[in-house]
Amino acid sequence: LIFFLKNVEMLYNGEVIFGINFVYITHIPFFGQFFRCLSPNNFHNCRSLANFSTKCTRVTLIPGDGIGPEISSSVQTIFKVAEVPIEWEVVDVTPVKGRDGTWKIPSKCIESIRQTKIGLKGPLATPVGKGHRSLNLAVRKEFNLFANVRPCKSIEGFTTLYDKVDIVTIRENTEGEYSGIEHEVLTSVEFSCIIDGVVQSIKLITKEASYRIAKFAFEFARKNNRKTVTAVHKANIMRMSDGLFLRTCREVGEQYDGIKFHEAYLDTVCLNLVQDPTQFDVLVMPNLYGDIVSDLCAGLIGGLGVTPSGNIGNEAAIFESVHGTAPDIAGHDKANPTALLLSSVMMLRHMNMHDKASLIERSCLDTIREGKVLTADLGGTAKCSEFTEEICAKIRNA
Repeated sequence: LIFFLKNVEMLYNGEVIFGINFVYITHIPFFGQFFRCLSPNNFHNCRSLANFSTKCTRVTLIPGDGIGPEISSSVQTIFKVAEVPIEWEVVDVTPVKGRDGTWKIPSKCIESIRQTKIGLKGPLATPVGKGHRSLNLAVRKEFNLFANVRPCKSIEGFTTLYDKVDIVTIRENTEGEYSGIEHEVLTSVEFSCIIDGVVQSIKLITKEASYRIAKFAFEFARKNNRKTVTAVHKANIMRMSDGLFLRTCREVGEQYDGIKFHEAYLDTVCLNLVQDPTQFDVLVMPNLYGDIVSDLCAGLIGGLGVTPSGNIGNEAAIFESVHGTAPDIAGHDKANPTALLLSSVMMLRHMNMHDKASLIERSCLDTIREGKVLTADLGGTAKCSEFTEEICAKIRNA
């Protein structure tokens, strides 16, 4: 610790209204900011002390695999410069093998999210054919994060084939084809023989989950001044499952007079998205369709590297970058942290820290718009650390 004895006199119209002698402790953030605000040279530039709080909200941070630790570190650095009142609780989600032979999320991670009820997650590897579930899916299932929200909005300065895109995809996150109900087909009356080369997968759709996601979509539209909600489906083919989803969306839509409700086939939506994405506003859909359409929409604005995402439930919310782990550039300071950073902005808004969210978002988007310090995937040559520092500089000068 470094101590300085200072004398401060506060003036009002040239008159001394009070004077203070105190010890300035430079390495304790609260005292540092407190005494800087009392300095006569800085007093007029500081926020009201009444708005300053030492209380921090604990947030679970899952750095992830590959480039995950690098982009997570970038977000932490930016949050520190922006003085976001958050205390990170970093946890590892390397799968552990249970007694039954299945791979599971470490109990420490589960307990952390149960306590904080909010998390930020970097990319996780999903091994194919290794005999254990996707950990991304496992996290969503564990905390019943039923709504995946992915805003896809054109970024000024980052040129793509489309502009003025402003779509939000809302995906039912807990059932559908991703329910994990699949098996090899058995034959004979006794079901004792497996038919080689034949498997079955069950698409699970329930009234409860359909109503919940439809209600979420319309509430999201209402709170964010969105005008239209479109239900994406294939009820013409899957009349019972998608039919139930569609009927439920219609039912919920009748409760919202100020929001238009449209319905469209999945294939038609995909066609129209690549023809003119500006015709869509909020899209709500079952799990598999949402997985596909949300990536399509991300492609319209430049890819998953600039697309934020959040998984929201009644008891917890986890915000994440949805791009891959990019093991080929991991550890080389080449990663683009934009997707995770914008996801953290979504998280701050979810936590009602709107001022901090806007400050960070504006600094990030201004950096991209100016085009001077960009990572390779954004068309530049900057390192991840340089891109991060440029955003930090804008925050300091805000």
